[in-house]
Amino acid sequence: MKQMEVTILGQSYLLACPEGGEDLLRQAVSRVDQEMSAIRDAGKVKARERMAVLAALNLAYLLAEQRQAPAAVTHAPVPPEPSPEEEALMDRLISRLDATLGDDGQLL
Repeated sequence: MKQMEVTILGQSYLLACPEGGEDLLRQAVSRVDQEMSAIRDAGKVKARERMAVLAALNLAYLLAEQRQAPAAVTHAPVPPEPSPEEEALMDRLISRLDATLGDDGQLL
């Protein structure tokens, strides 16, 4: 198994990668970095761990959508700006994360 150094939100990570999977891993890293950067740039979430959770939820949701509609384009576009309802939902999710994490504040 090969190791690759990647950067997400300016932080370096050393990841294991199967032989021949380098391009796919680079694409995945790029998408995660895009999602986390968009959340950070929106300015509502400051903690890197919370950004990671929200990015993971966004990506998992897009994946679930694609599985339900296999005829859809395989490369989902970047989602539009969240609606007020989506903003409220994200705020509630962040509040629940805050309550769950308590003073620890670390998911990873």
